[in-house]
Amino acid sequence: MELNLPELPFPLTAFGPDGHWAYDDGVLTGRAGARQDRFVPPAGDALDPASDAPRLLGAPEGDFRFSARVTVGFAAPFDAGVLYVHVGDRQWAKLCYEQSPHEPTICTVVTRGRSDDANSFVVPGRSVWLRVSRTGSAFAFHASTDGETWTFVRVFALGDDTSAPPLIGFLAQSPTGEGCDVSYDHIEFHPGWPKDLRDGS
Repeated sequence: MELNLPELPFPLTAFGPDGHWAYDDGVLTGRAGARQDRFVPPAGDALDPASDAPRLLGAPEGDFRFSARVTVGFAAPFDAGVLYVHVGDRQWAKLCYEQSPHEPTICTVVTRGRSDDANSFVVPGRSVWLRVSRTGSAFAFHASTDGETWTFVRVFALGDDTSAPPLIGFLAQSPTGEGCDVSYDHIEFHPGWPKDLRDGS
């Protein structure tokens, strides 16, 4: 399956389980099925298979800022709507708006062989803006309650200069539940890295 969104200068291709992805009038919708996630337990065996969840990804060029307002139909712990970065097998990252486990929370996961897992801050409700930025092999995560002032969440390296170009896009997950509906609107893509990661811009 392939989708072309007018907000993005690259096509999106579906990966993983069927996410029932659809786009209409500026709104992208998707759904994770029961107990679908993208995670490698940090305490598990390094050869354990990664779990999987619906992803819709494309290949941007150069440095960028990619953002969307994410609305999640929370029904079970760890249900989430996600902006996702994929560099290679066992090299990916997630910026999540997640029920974690009792309150909607900004969470991040960076996988380098195994996944880490970190909570940032609580955002009451069902919607929040998320942003992923890239310069070279460095990525930054931000979140916002209004789409204007951005709170720094995390900066990290993923891959290296010889890695394949990253894929970015959307993911829906429901690790413990029976499924989770997610929608994305106010989708934006701009070239360039933020001038200052911590000044709210």
